[in-house]
Amino acid sequence: MAKRKKAYETLSKKKRFRKKKISIGILGFIIVLGLAVAFFVNGYINKSLPTTEGTMELSILENEVTVITDEDGVPHIRADNARDLYIAQGYIQADRRMFQMELSRRQASGTLSEVVGEDAVNQDKYFRTLGLRRAAEESYEVYSDESIEVLEAFAEGVNAYMKEAKANNSLPIEFTLMDFEPEEWTPVDSLTIGKFMAFDLGGHWEQQAFNYYLLNKYDKEKAYELFPAYPENRPTIIQEDELDIAASFEHAVIPHPFNGSNNWVVSGDKTASGMPLLADDPHLGLATPSIWLQMHLESHDGLNVGGVIFAGVPGIILGHNDQIAWGVTNTGPDVQQLYIEKRNPDNPNEFLYEDEWEEAVMIEEPIKVKDAETIDYEVTKTRHGPIVSEFAEDTGADTVLSLRWTALDPSTELEAIMEMNRAADWEEFEEGLEKFLVPAQNFVFASNDGTIAFKANGKIPIYEDGKDALLPLNGWEAENEWQDFIPFDELPSVVNPEKGFIATANNKVAPDDYPYHISNVWAQPYRYERIAEVLESGDDFTTEEMQDLQMDQTDLRAREFVPLFQDVLAGEVLTEQEQDAVQLLADWDFVMDKDAPQPLIFERWMREIQNRIYRQEIPSTMRGLFSTQSQATENLLRTAFHGEDSIWIEENGGLEEVLANSLKTTVEKLTEEHGEDMSAWTWGDYHQVQFNHPLSGISPFLAFFFNREDALPVGGSGVTPMAASYHSETGEVDHGASWRFVIDTNDMHAGYHIVGPGQDGHFKSEWYQDQMSDWVEGNYHETRLDETSGLELRLTPEE
Repeated sequence: MAKRKKAYETLSKKKRFRKKKISIGILGFIIVLGLAVAFFVNGYINKSLPTTEGTMELSILENEVTVITDEDGVPHIRADNARDLYIAQGYIQADRRMFQMELSRRQASGTLSEVVGEDAVNQDKYFRTLGLRRAAEESYEVYSDESIEVLEAFAEGVNAYMKEAKANNSLPIEFTLMDFEPEEWTPVDSLTIGKFMAFDLGGHWEQQAFNYYLLNKYDKEKAYELFPAYPENRPTIIQEDELDIAASFEHAVIPHPFNGSNNWVVSGDKTASGMPLLADDPHLGLATPSIWLQMHLESHDGLNVGGVIFAGVPGIILGHNDQIAWGVTNTGPDVQQLYIEKRNPDNPNEFLYEDEWEEAVMIEEPIKVKDAETIDYEVTKTRHGPIVSEFAEDTGADTVLSLRWTALDPSTELEAIMEMNRAADWEEFEEGLEKFLVPAQNFVFASNDGTIAFKANGKIPIYEDGKDALLPLNGWEAENEWQDFIPFDELPSVVNPEKGFIATANNKVAPDDYPYHISNVWAQPYRYERIAEVLESGDDFTTEEMQDLQMDQTDLRAREFVPLFQDVLAGEVLTEQEQDAVQLLADWDFVMDKDAPQPLIFERWMREIQNRIYRQEIPSTMRGLFSTQSQATENLLRTAFHGEDSIWIEENGGLEEVLANSLKTTVEKLTEEHGEDMSAWTWGDYHQVQFNHPLSGISPFLAFFFNREDALPVGGSGVTPMAASYHSETGEVDHGASWRFVIDTNDMHAGYHIVGPGQDGHFKSEWYQDQMSDWVEGNYHETRLDETSGLELRLTPEE
């Protein structure tokens, strides 16, 4: 018996050993297989890294092109002739940003559904309705032969990259994940992306729609309190049941309300070098990759220009050459006008104009949808423009809204860019500006001859007879038609002002006696006022001080309202915590420091004030169209502070109750989120920047790879010179200075830049998110037009 037991135990041990051996073997196989897959995937991904060294044959070139990539990932492209230069620019852009370029042209063209699926259908319908691509096609027809040659050369370079990448199976990994390949690039693709720039910088149609909604929901006085400007000639109102604004625009794509910028120029009389300084920081969406790609272009025919461009577009749109520098902010004029159209009840394709029915143009726009049937979509276009109130569905209503917009007209921005890139002085630069029609921009200029200048440039319609773009206009009356545009020579401009500087920050650009209407909607004045405050205070400025001003976090809105809040609440009964919050604000220097508690308290308090005033009465679908919500709230508060009646404030219990209750809610929420110790709260715990990749939201796995850096705490706000607007629910900073640039014209070869979060679109590139912390901290890199060191790539023609 004992022998049998022993034999059984020995056999069991052998079986356990064999099982263990098999398990170890399987585990080893899995590890080896995993490593093999990892090496394969890693090798596959690495194949699509940008090429920065060596020699490559590019048969479409006439002569060799040299591309030096400096330590910050900026490509310096040098060619013998313009055609080779733009071929190389197209190739290099595609090599670094092909997936971004593809998404950009699809978004602007309304073809995302082809690769994304049904989730993008409403967005595609909206952009098909607007017709940015149709406008780009019409624009192509009016371009000069020289500009068309540039567009075609650029497209050749992009297509050369795509052909090579497809042959080598080295397209960016995003194409594999989404299971599609990019199609041939065309000149119209580049122009369509340019038209999207005009869309992103808006034109206020959504505010007109919101104003219309207000007048049909509330009595006039209450509605007018939320208007961006009080109308002198009160408009005719269509009955509410004729047009449902909320339903009509539920799926509309609305540009960020803070799209804007800062720029300024300082004359040599106020600088340490004795020559002008220029600074520019456009405020747009913050994501990975950056909306901008920094490049330097040089050819033997005299072009030597550096700066930034949208991926998918040739040339340099913002920057400097070896004689001049320039920057822009959004002028924000009323270039979009909604028209109320009366449809013929007996023929839905006809609309009333001067007592007669006019036939609309019907445009077939079939929308292909991934893994679904093609949608037979049709756009209706009246004499004013596309019907925009029915893009989500055909309502069949007798009253609809059409959109007249300057960006839907043919325009020639690329020609302007080509001329600006080569300009040697203000006169030549201004000649180029005459061709830059949309979007209307505030250009500031500096040159090494000592000139500083400004021009609010673009195609701005003339509003006559008291019509001021506050509301939709009756489309059936000829008197409401745009008759003309502000003459180029009469656009607001300044050259070498006595005060020694010019600054713009989307603020009002012309005095009240300017003879033309420009806009009812201006940015809050705080950024401009702070910039002017600093520039007025010195007379020996340097590039370092201009960089500091771009990073300035002083909040003049807080400086205005915190003392007023304290005065109003002085007699109110507050809890101990609420008193502590008010005292902290009283001791504050109004700097939106990421490590301080006061910015968190103030910003959240302002948000709660807005919510208290509007949440119960204005649905979320309509608040999306309320682009001037911040300005309106501030005006209501000022009205109440001055002892005047405000219907919106009074209906919420009066100023004291609005402030006290919103403070109570703020303190309670912040305590729940950040703990009892108020002194330990910090703005940066809530206010953080990530620069998300467009695919990172699909899964945590993709986010791990595509969002390589953790979110970083950051200071500033939407109204500080260091612009850092954020999502009100999450605190995520998703909008701000997409590029920062400073130059001293004493050395036209050197510019100082930050491109957040980095230059390349490939997540394994060393320049993918290497400027993310630089963006937060204000660390600029110098880029030179005479750069000779770096990684060298030679593009050679076929031998």
